[in-house]
Amino acid sequence: MNELNTSVLVIDDEEMVRDNIEDILVPRSISQEQYGIDNAVNILFDTPATLLAPRTRNIPVFTVDKASNGMEGIEKVRKAAEQGRPYAVIFLDMRMPGINGLETAIEIRKYDIKAEIIFVTAYSDCSIEEIVEQAGQNVGYHCKPYASEEIIQLATKAVTDYNKLRNLEKLIESISKIGLNNHQLTSLLKNILEQLAGSLETDMALLGKLHDGFVYEKLFSIGAFEDKVNLEELVSRIKNISIERDEVIQLEDLVLARMDNYSVFALLKNHGKLKTEKMYMLKLFVQNAAQAIRNAELNEKLVQKEKLSAVGQVLAMVMHDLRSPIKNIKVITGLMRDEGDTSEMVDLIDQSAEQAAKIFDDFLDFIKETKITKVSVNVNKIVSEAIQQAESRAGIEQVTISKNIPDSLVVPGDESKLRGTIINLVNNAIDVLHEKNVHNGAITISAHAEGKEVTLKITDNGPGIPPEIKDTLFEPFVTCHKKNGTGLGLSIVKQFIIGHGGKIAVYNNNGATFTITLPL
Repeated sequence: MNELNTSVLVIDDEEMVRDNIEDILVPRSISQEQYGIDNAVNILFDTPATLLAPRTRNIPVFTVDKASNGMEGIEKVRKAAEQGRPYAVIFLDMRMPGINGLETAIEIRKYDIKAEIIFVTAYSDCSIEEIVEQAGQNVGYHCKPYASEEIIQLATKAVTDYNKLRNLEKLIESISKIGLNNHQLTSLLKNILEQLAGSLETDMALLGKLHDGFVYEKLFSIGAFEDKVNLEELVSRIKNISIERDEVIQLEDLVLARMDNYSVFALLKNHGKLKTEKMYMLKLFVQNAAQAIRNAELNEKLVQKEKLSAVGQVLAMVMHDLRSPIKNIKVITGLMRDEGDTSEMVDLIDQSAEQAAKIFDDFLDFIKETKITKVSVNVNKIVSEAIQQAESRAGIEQVTISKNIPDSLVVPGDESKLRGTIINLVNNAIDVLHEKNVHNGAITISAHAEGKEVTLKITDNGPGIPPEIKDTLFEPFVTCHKKNGTGLGLSIVKQFIIGHGGKIAVYNNNGATFTITLPL
C-alpha cells in the first residue's frame, strides 16, 4: 500500500475526552508559555495530560474523527466503509446515553469487521468475556483515567497491526490471479503463510490436501509442526468434525481453516481465542491458495496438452503408416509355421509384434479421445473377464486375485473401455507384485453402489505408489522402471473414466488402492 491508513474515530459522550484524545494523537503547535499553562491546568484539575512534545518518526501521523454517541459513530463507520476509506482504529466509551458501547460495537461490525476497536472506559456493565463473545475477538480494553503515552501506544500498535494485515490481505488476494508454476507457487505460499503465522502468534503451520476423503497429502509446512503433532491422528480427528467448506474453527491451541479439500492447520503458542480478524485472514489465505493451486495445475495441464497435441499429430500419422506392417508380422509368422518352422524365435517375433501393436493402439486411443458410447454394463461380468485374461500374465502364479461384487451391479458405459480399464489396473498390480517379489501377493477387487454412484476399488499388497511419481501418476509418459511400459496406460485409464463422467484416485495403504467412481 502506498499510504498507511491512520484514520481514528473517537466515540464518547464526553466532549472533553473526545477533544483530549484528538489533542494527544494530533498535537497542536503551541508556544512554550502555553505548554506551561496547559500543564498547570492538567495538574490542578486532574485532567489527562496532553502530549505536546515533538513527534518521533516512529509515531504515525493520525487523522481523527469524533462522534458524541453510538448512533453517530455507527453512521460515520458506515459512510467511511462505503467510501472506501475505513477507520483503522475506533476508541469507544462503554457507558453512553442511548445505545451503550457494546451495542455500538455489535452494530459497527455489520459495516466493518477489520477495524480495531478499543474500549476506553471507567465503568463497564459487562465482563471481558461478554464483550469478546458479542463484539468479536479483535477488540481491546483500556481503563480511564489514561496517560497520553498509553493512548499513543495503543493507537500506534493498532494502526501498525491493521496496515500489516491489510498489506498481507492484498498479497493473499493477488495470489489467485497470477500465473506461476507449482514450484514458484509453493515458494510464494510458504512465504505468505510464514507472515500470516507471525500475525497469528505462532511459528508452526501446515497446508495440505485431502484426496477424495481417503488420504491427507502435506503440501508444505513451516516450523516444527510435524514434530509437535501426529498428522495421522489429527486428520482422523478432523474427518469426524462437522465443518463448512469455507469455515475456520479453533480447537484449543489448534486452528483449522478449510476450502474444498484444502486446509491449513496452525498451532498457537497459547490457548487464547484467536481474533475474528485473524480467523478471517486465515480463511482468506486458504481460499486464495486453493484457487492458485488449481490455476497452476490447470495451466500446467494446458501447456502439456498443447505439447501433446503437436506431438500427437505427428505421431498419429507415423503410427498409422507403421501400424499395418507391424500387424502383418503375425501373418508372416503364421506362414512360417505353415512351412514347418516351430522354433521359439517365431514365438518371440509374435510377442514383439503384439507388444508393438499394443503400444501403437495405446498412443492412438490417447490421441483420438474417442467418444464414449454407453450401454448397460454388468460390473461383475467385466471384472471376471479381466481376471480371466490376467491368468496368462507373467507372475500370476505368485498372486491371488479375489473379488467382492454384487451380481446385479450395472452401470451405463462402454463395456470395452471399462473392461480395458480394469485389465490395465490389474495387470499393473500383477507386474508390481511380481517384479518386487512380494510374498503371498494379493489383489482384491470390490464394488458397491451408494446413492447415485458406484465405487470400484482395486487394491494390492505391494509397496505402493513411489512418492516421486504419486502426484503425476495419471499424466502421459509417467512410469517407474516398468519393463515394456509406455507410460500411457494410466493416462488412458483416466481419460476413459472421465469420459464416463467418473473420477479415479489412488492412495497408499499397505499397498496401492485405485478407487474409481462412476455415475449410476
